[in-house]
Amino acid sequence: MEITLPVTEKGIVEGLIPQKKPFVMVDSLLSWQETELKSAFTVPEEHIFVEKGLFQASGVLEHQAQSVALHTGYQYFLKNEEPPVGYIGAIKTFEITDLPAVGMQLETEVKILNEMMGVTLVKISSKVNGKEIATSEMKTVVK
Repeated sequence: MEITLPVTEKGIVEGLIPQKKPFVMVDSLLSWQETELKSAFTVPEEHIFVEKGLFQASGVLEHQAQSVALHTGYQYFLKNEEPPVGYIGAIKTFEITDLPAVGMQLETEVKILNEMMGVTLVKISSKVNGKEIATSEMKTVVK
């Protein structure tokens, strides 16, 4: 199968990450390069991390981690391999200034700072309508 970027078909995006419904928090792969990625997620009304119409901070953080998983998953797709299972190894920083409401689209940019032996250090920024609402630095680990 060939994939042309951007990918906005949820089924294809879900095939690039190891997470499965109802724990999927990316629905678009907007761009990919070896050291960065742009992803998106439109907050659905019936989501496990939605409370009182707002996507909670834990959901935003998981969306950011899944954006890293999407970067890795697409990298493996290019090698014709299955996406690996990964984990958040450590969260160095996480700041959030606003919670996105149902129907809003998070656009997230992941920058790979360092990758060695299955451990990836990343810097992440998430925006809604062009306004930055969350940033983080974390390490992810591929199983």
